[in-house]
Amino acid sequence: MKRGKRMEKTKKIWLNGEIVNWGEARVHVTSRTLNYGIGGVFEGLRYYNTDKGPAIFRLSEHIKRLFDSAKIEDLEIPFSYFEIRRACMDIARLNNLKQGYIRPLVFVDDEDKMGLGPIGDVKVSIATWGWDSYLGEESLAKGIKLKTSSYTKDNRTPERALMWKAKAVGNYSLLHRAKKQALKQGNDEALLLSEDGFVAECSAENIFFVKNGMLITPPQSAPILLGITRDSIIKIAQNKGYGVIEWDIVKKQLYAADEIFLTGTAAEVTPVREIDNRKVGDGKPGLITLELQKIYFDIVHGKMEKYKRWLTYI
Repeated sequence: MKRGKRMEKTKKIWLNGEIVNWGEARVHVTSRTLNYGIGGVFEGLRYYNTDKGPAIFRLSEHIKRLFDSAKIEDLEIPFSYFEIRRACMDIARLNNLKQGYIRPLVFVDDEDKMGLGPIGDVKVSIATWGWDSYLGEESLAKGIKLKTSSYTKDNRTPERALMWKAKAVGNYSLLHRAKKQALKQGNDEALLLSEDGFVAECSAENIFFVKNGMLITPPQSAPILLGITRDSIIKIAQNKGYGVIEWDIVKKQLYAADEIFLTGTAAEVTPVREIDNRKVGDGKPGLITLELQKIYFDIVHGKMEKYKRWLTYI
C-alpha cells in the first residue's frame, strides 16, 4: 500500500505568533484536538516559482475559508485575517523555498482540560514544506485509477451537509479510511458518494467529468468542500468558452464520461484514466483536461497576465 507523500522539511514554523524551529513546534498529548478531533480546522496553500519570485496561489481566498471553517466549528481564531495572511507570507519567505506547500492549522491545546465540552485554549501554527504533486508527478501526465468507496458522506440533514463545508480535522477520519481502502484495492484515490447516492467528491479532491464538451461537477449543495482549485477551474473553463454545469451526478454517468479529472490544491489538476475498473474514454487524459491543466500551471507560474490577481508574491 502506498504511504503518504514524503515532505521536504523546512527550518522554521510560525506558532502562535512566534517563529520556532521545526522540531520545537509541539502540542501537548492531552490536546483535545489530538484526543477527540474537535476544535481543529486547517488550510492547504501552494506557492510556485515565477519570473518575479515565489507567489502564493489565491492566498486571500484560502485564509477566508480558514476563518469560515472556524465559524462553522465554533472556533475563535486568536489572530486577525490580516495577521494570518501576513504570517503565511512571512514563514514561506523565511524558509526560502522557490515553491512549496503552506499549512495553517487552528487547534485546541488546553493541556489542563479533558473530555467533551466548551473549547479552551485555541492556537495557530503555520508550517511550510516542499511537496510534489499529491498523487504523483506521473499521475499528471498519465492519469490515475479511481474507485468508488463503500464509505459515504452523510448529508441527510442540512446540519450534516454543512459540516463538509469546513476543512475540519475531524472530517478527515472518514476520508482517510476511504483513501486507505482504495489503496488496498490497487487504486490511487477513492470516490465518495453522498448518503442519498449522488457523487460527492474524492478523499482530498473535487471531481469533474466532461461529456460532449460540457464540464459537469457536483453542486455547492452537495456534501463537498468548496474547493478553491475547483472554483479556479470553473472560471478558467468558462473564460475559454466551455459550458460548466453544477448538478447532482449519478455514479453511472461517470462510466459514460468522455473525460474525468480531479482538482485540489495538493493534487492540482489530475486526470482520471480508470474508474471502478472501467476505462475513462480511451484510457488516456482527455484533451479538455490537458488544456485546463496547462492553463492552470501557466497561471500559478505567473505566465498569464489575465489571472495575476490570483497570485500574491512573497
